[in-house]
Amino acid sequence: MTNSIKKVLHFIVFSFSLFFVHSVNSQELETYITTALENNPDIQTFELQYNIANEKVNEVNALPNTEFSAGYFVSEPETRTGAQRFKVSAKQMLPWFGTITSRENYASALADAKYEDIVIAKRKLIVSVSESYYKLYVNKAKQAVLTENIELLDTYETLALTSVEVGKASAVDVFRLQIRQNELEQLQQVLEYDFLAEQTAFNKLLNRDNTIEVSIVASLTMPSEPLEITFQNLALHPELLKYDKLFASVEKSELLNQKESSPMIGFGLDYIAISERPNMTFNDNGKDIVMPMVSVSIPIFNKKYKSKTKQNKLQQQEIEFQKQDRLNTLETLLEKAINDRKSARISYNTQVKNLKQAKDAESILVRSYETGTIDFNDVLDIQELQLKFQINQIESIKNYYLQTIIINYLTK
Repeated sequence: MTNSIKKVLHFIVFSFSLFFVHSVNSQELETYITTALENNPDIQTFELQYNIANEKVNEVNALPNTEFSAGYFVSEPETRTGAQRFKVSAKQMLPWFGTITSRENYASALADAKYEDIVIAKRKLIVSVSESYYKLYVNKAKQAVLTENIELLDTYETLALTSVEVGKASAVDVFRLQIRQNELEQLQQVLEYDFLAEQTAFNKLLNRDNTIEVSIVASLTMPSEPLEITFQNLALHPELLKYDKLFASVEKSELLNQKESSPMIGFGLDYIAISERPNMTFNDNGKDIVMPMVSVSIPIFNKKYKSKTKQNKLQQQEIEFQKQDRLNTLETLLEKAINDRKSARISYNTQVKNLKQAKDAESILVRSYETGTIDFNDVLDIQELQLKFQINQIESIKNYYLQTIIINYLTK
């Protein structure tokens, strides 16, 4: 594969990564993705595998070994010109015309297919980094919501203590508020440890120390309605292009098989050293023998080549079925991601409405306190609902972006 093709594919992968960055307005995510693409050991493994496959092109560009042989006549046979002393031979077999080129083309086709593994791995790594990033965001957002609700309960606790002093509330109400605070603080502490665990996973995707702090975007908003998604782009997905390249490699394999079923031509040279016949004088006495040779290797028993042809045809059928099966799977994943993203938007809009109504109810409770009446059971109910709606809102945003990652993995 040429360097220009490599650069084009790298550009596609990089452009794919930038989509997530611009969709969340986060320069940090762009930096993290770039670092992961450069340092992730899994990507480096695939690149080494490609380099090995590419080096195979040089391996197959070679002739069969040159054969050398030498022999010494223990009992020297006599010829007219003298006794034979020793014999030296050299022989070189040459494959049929175009065989070496066919081998190079086949090895190159396998390398092209292997390169698609790099593209797929990079896409999947971008997805993994983005998913982990969004999980970290959700964790931080939930911690912020819990802090907000704990502070709200502090305010209500102050109101409850004041009400207890004037005999308008029971100490039980204070305890209930404090218990609820303890529960929220517990949830917050659990989230802090979950954040550290996810941060470790994120850093390992970037192949760096797990204690490095990850900078997270302050807030995510629900994007505007996206454009209609087309399924036609699926045909250009690297997971499917790989099957096309595998199919092409089988075609190259069959061309090579046809070439290898052709005869091989050999050229050689025999040199025989001759001793002079004593006490005799004549032309060519003791003249050495030089004998050029031509040989042909004919695959008379070519059953294996016919079998290879049948195997190649069956393998091509297998690849076609595998490609269709993978296309069906990708189409199903895309359809599900599109619908799940729509559901996430609907859920988000519902949580916005519910949260507004919960805050309106909270305002009513505060005004009730000013008139001297407040039911702290209602306070806890409203606070619990408000927390629920806030958490659901965060989850809706997360689900929207996670489905967007899947959609763009499949269509970009």
